[in-house]
Amino acid sequence: GGDEFAVVPWGATDVPRAVLIAEKIVEAVGKPITIDDQPITVNMSIGIAVFPQHADDADALTRRADVAMYAAKRARSGFSVYSVDQEGGDNGGRLPLIGKLRYAIDQFELVLHYQPIISVPDGRPTKVEALVRWGHPSHGLLPPDDFIPSAEQTNLIKPLTAWVLNEALGQVHAWSKAGIDVGVSVNLSARNLLDDELPDAVAQLLSTWQVEPQKLSLEITESSIIAAEAEDTLRRLHETGVEISVDDFGTGYSSLTHLKRLPVQEIKIDKSFVLDMATNRDGAAIVRSTIDLGHNLGLKVVAEGVEDEKTEGLLREYGCDFIQGFHISRPAAAGLLGPWLRNRAGANGALSA
Repeated sequence: GGDEFAVVPWGATDVPRAVLIAEKIVEAVGKPITIDDQPITVNMSIGIAVFPQHADDADALTRRADVAMYAAKRARSGFSVYSVDQEGGDNGGRLPLIGKLRYAIDQFELVLHYQPIISVPDGRPTKVEALVRWGHPSHGLLPPDDFIPSAEQTNLIKPLTAWVLNEALGQVHAWSKAGIDVGVSVNLSARNLLDDELPDAVAQLLSTWQVEPQKLSLEITESSIIAAEAEDTLRRLHETGVEISVDDFGTGYSSLTHLKRLPVQEIKIDKSFVLDMATNRDGAAIVRSTIDLGHNLGLKVVAEGVEDEKTEGLLREYGCDFIQGFHISRPAAAGLLGPWLRNRAGANGALSA
């Protein structure tokens, strides 16, 4: 990442000498500096791995230093020396996984599954949501909740998002060549919106894959649009012609002011309100009010978490524009989903794969 670098000391180095070097680096970097009369303090985390004690080749040594760095980051200890227990086991949690994620991106361990979003009036799929999975060699197929939160706390979210965007737009291009006209929706994190290189990167990928900008929707959470720094990125993304969608609407902190001021075209009602709306009058009232609110603001409305026919019927009655959920189709690999999209099964069939 852009905020990470490696130090290879000159000459023979054991753990005590590496620790001494790390202490000096932390001390030097931690000294306050002044920019525009404002004191600035920089914090850093260092992971230490020593040859041949911890690994006997450059790739393994770098990876183990990476694991140690995330241990230091989590402990806020400044630096940490690699140890086997940092690699985890059943209680290893996200730390060992995030230390290996950068290699998973390069080694083609990540895969995308897609879940259709259909138009309520005619049941035709208009786009699919891209959902990343990690085919971990030891832990099996990992859902995004197992590694995305940790990636969002580090600069790894940038290459991960770039991979997802490239893979998703490449798939839209492939489907288009096969006669399947469908767009794609990709999730962005709050950290992505602080990346001023993102709009240009998105524009370049759209050009590379010859995908029309309106075929790409970028999903952001309510909490991520509060940051003032995110507004410029959102406006620049909007200028590329892509659609901006507010995900998990109703669970965050956005206000009507944000929705009016920012270039948002769509809101997605969080599935927590949709799942039991067929049996919960309060939930149904919230969903209906949110649909009306969205339409009054000139926004399209998507309902997530549609898992039965009765819920779909209520959403149709309330005038919801689009729906998504297991009742329509479970997320599936592109190869399985292609025929379903081609036949435009929509509400007439459900994919169980």
